[in-house]
Amino acid sequence: MKYFAVLFSLFCLSVEVQARPVSYPEGWTLIVTNDENTNSALIHYSPTAKYSIGLRHEYFREAGTHVDTVQLNNLLKRWNSGGQQANLYLQSGVGGVLDDGAYSPAAFTGIATDWETRRYFTSYENRFFWSDDSEKFIQQEARLGIAPYIGDYGDLHTWLMLQANYNTSKDDSFTLTPLVRFLKAGTLVEVGYSFDNNLHFDFIQRF
Repeated sequence: MKYFAVLFSLFCLSVEVQARPVSYPEGWTLIVTNDENTNSALIHYSPTAKYSIGLRHEYFREAGTHVDTVQLNNLLKRWNSGGQQANLYLQSGVGGVLDDGAYSPAAFTGIATDWETRRYFTSYENRFFWSDDSEKFIQQEARLGIAPYIGDYGDLHTWLMLQANYNTSKDDSFTLTPLVRFLKAGTLVEVGYSFDNNLHFDFIQRF
């Protein structure tokens, strides 16, 4: 519970420019993530600014399992006011887990939320994952960040961030990872290294 309190405090105190799960209407997004737990790739299409649908593949390194799901992201609420924006999303998926050559059903759901200005940002998301025979876990992630400078439209934007993760599937379940984010036009790259010596890398491309 104390780790959940840390995550919740980060969420309440901070702001983020998020790699959002819904793009502009008729936009495509490719997201590749590598962290201490998984390697994953998601490509999704947004028919409108309210939802997106895509295909997600994950490899859970510790368990040695592959997960393939169809993912649906819904924008539940957006707030805009005085140079700041906040969003609330529902993210869900259904598919299967390949473990020892056999598939079993799998599903997940969770919320994602963020609040940002041009200087500060925060985000929080959770994920409840279930599969019939292998993985079952709850994952939480929170981010706190600041932009060291304010760039103009089209410039290279930089963010300094701290990410906190809690995952019930791991013995050492709480991790902190300093990150640097680089954003230019529709391309986003994040590189970080956790305090327990694991590399974090994200790549996002919007089309």
